[in-house]
Amino acid sequence: MDDWVNHALTVDVTAAAAAARDAATLEAGRQADRLVGPPLRPGSPEWEAEEGTELPALRERAWQLVQLRMDLAAGLDPIGNLIALRRGGATWELIGKAAGVSRQSAHERWSARVTEVLDRYGTGEKAGPIADDEACLPA
Repeated sequence: MDDWVNHALTVDVTAAAAAARDAATLEAGRQADRLVGPPLRPGSPEWEAEEGTELPALRERAWQLVQLRMDLAAGLDPIGNLIALRRGGATWELIGKAAGVSRQSAHERWSARVTEVLDRYGTGEKAGPIADDEACLPA
């Protein structure tokens, strides 16, 4: 019996934990598709009807917001969705609303990690367009 317990306490769980996290992330994406609707198939009549409008970007933003909410509810790291939301122009106010916190709380909680990715060289130039709403927030 002690062998089982000793094994349980010493076996390397790193790969198994990563696989579980990856599976949870994939399932969250499937659930977001279920809740928001899957992306339109390129070349379909629906896709062509929306081409050149803001509807695809709005659908993507809604999907990312649902994904963010699920990540937080499931205890997953939301950084990927936060980066995508900020690159897509989402404000900290919108992100905070999705997370159930104030814009300042969202900024304080995640902006440093997001900036690490979007401005990894510290040049002040973010990698791509992001919402310009940080000037009024404390550093």
